[in-house]
Amino acid sequence: MADQPSGNRIISAKRRQEDQDQNLRPQSLSQIIGQEKVVENLKVLVDAAKARQDPLDHILFYGPPGLGKTTLSHVMAKEMNANVRITAGPSIERAGDLAAILTHLREKDVLFIDEIHRLGKAVEEILYPAMEDFALDIVVGKGPAAKNVRLNLPRFTVIGATTRLALLTGALRSRFGAVYRLDIYEKEAMTQIVTRAAGLMKVPIDPEGAFELASRARGTPRIGLRLLKWARDFAQARAEGTITQAVANEALNRLGIDQLGLDDIDRRILRTIIENFDGGPVGLETVAASISEEPDTIMDVYEPFLLQLGFLERTPRGRKATRKAYEHLGISYDGMPVQGPLL
Repeated sequence: MADQPSGNRIISAKRRQEDQDQNLRPQSLSQIIGQEKVVENLKVLVDAAKARQDPLDHILFYGPPGLGKTTLSHVMAKEMNANVRITAGPSIERAGDLAAILTHLREKDVLFIDEIHRLGKAVEEILYPAMEDFALDIVVGKGPAAKNVRLNLPRFTVIGATTRLALLTGALRSRFGAVYRLDIYEKEAMTQIVTRAAGLMKVPIDPEGAFELASRARGTPRIGLRLLKWARDFAQARAEGTITQAVANEALNRLGIDQLGLDDIDRRILRTIIENFDGGPVGLETVAASISEEPDTIMDVYEPFLLQLGFLERTPRGRKATRKAYEHLGISYDGMPVQGPLL
């Protein structure tokens, strides 16, 4: 199977246009599957805010892509019967852009900022007093005649989402009253998500078929829904329309997705480290050059799942394949440490 760019991988957790299906998203906290601790805490926030008739405290969601940060943000707005304004960090290039958004907010509105770690420094400076004091500081005029004017804003809620918490400045992170990490989903929760989505899509699926899709979805709902859509198309075109375990297995095998959710590129990274560099350790840039991929793409897109499975180790000398990786690829492992120059 030909290699695909990382953004086109069906098991990529990056958002794509066909993923924007609002009908499949939960509409309330009671419909959220998985993330039980986070959901329970969010229910407390909503109940308390409603009792006080106050807006929600500012909330920050972080974690790998595709786990439902955007969905949870929309659900929180609906739970509070509030309007939601949607923007993204890269879209707010100048302080004036953010000022225009803030001045159009109404009482208890929710401002959702996706990829909030990509806000510029000047934009953040405008956001600080807006979040703390519900005020907007602007400078009128230029030179000696310039003066600072403070405009009062309605009380509103900022909900931020980021995949790179470490890139948020400490000053911005401290403005959020509630910070929650979303973790990958267990297979049982993923099976429920796939089954629920299949019901909404009116796709016949049996429990074994749903579990097969969930098992290969890398614990990510966005990937699970994408696999479900592919399995639906395959079942309609090559089977009798029902997604059984056999149908799901054949559909995903055609994409080169194995039982653990690894695709050809994941396996190519592991094989390169094992076969070309004796299992490592080997530098990230060397691996990237060997498979004609960008180092940042490997580190951000491929490595997290391989590390989670225990197939890779990050050492001071570079990346190293583990015994589990050898066993998964069917390659013998002699257990001897690799001796080589520092990288």
